Amino acid sequence: MKVRKEVVGGIIVIALIAGAIGVINTLQKEGQRAVLAKRVAQVSGGIPSSVEELRKAIAVYETRMDHYIKDAVQAGTYWKILATRLQDQGLHQDALSALERGIAYNPEDPTLQYLAGVSAAMVAKSYLDIDGNTGGSDRYYALAEAAYLNAIKMDGQYGKPLYALGILYVFELNRPADAIPPLLRYMELRKNDVDGLFVLARAYVMNENYEEALDAYDQIIRTTNDKNRRSEAERNKQFVMDLYYG
Repeated sequence: MKVRKEVVGGIIVIALIAGAIGVINTLQKEGQRAVLAKRVAQVSGGIPSSVEELRKAIAVYETRMDHYIKDAVQAGTYWKILATRLQDQGLHQDALSALERGIAYNPEDPTLQYLAGVSAAMVAKSYLDIDGNTGGSDRYYALAEAAYLNAIKMDGQYGKPLYALGILYVFELNRPADAIPPLLRYMELRKNDVDGLFVLARAYVMNENYEEALDAYDQIIRTTNDKNRRSEAERNKQFVMDLYYG
């Protein structure tokens, strides 16, 4: 599987589009409409000389920009839908390309960032280089991490990227210490989420925080109604106790 140029340049494209949309929103403000009209007129070949001509230029180009923004938002939604369907089929490389297009239209959407992280992580896990070079896999893992962090920055109450980032740090990047803060934030949002507690406990064990790991397993044992998960937590707790007490 080859790394596509779009993946490497995706962040640059996203930044450019985000900047462009920010400029459009700013120029729509009442206080800068004259600047807009002059810029439009310069592009079209001349600056209107009268107030009335300026107003006409503003009306024409503001309407065009309004239509463009609405179309862009809708296009971003369609790219998101396409990406999720591709993910459902396991086509994460294609899904990642679709998500990059969606992010270009809606750079402030945390869900798009989270989904991009999911697909990037899946591509990294399945990445195969015929020369045995792991650089391509590392790039996709870095993209996954960046996407999750972007989603968290955009919406601090969005639990999925917090949990996914913890998974990435624990199981893929072997960075358990980095996994603990996002997992703790996730548990604040989902206080008795068993899956989150298991990952958090594992991060604690990997980081040799045995007392905290035992507390996490105790919480699972107290709260879960699933006998299998309770048994798993009890086995893991005993394993940690053996490590801790010798």
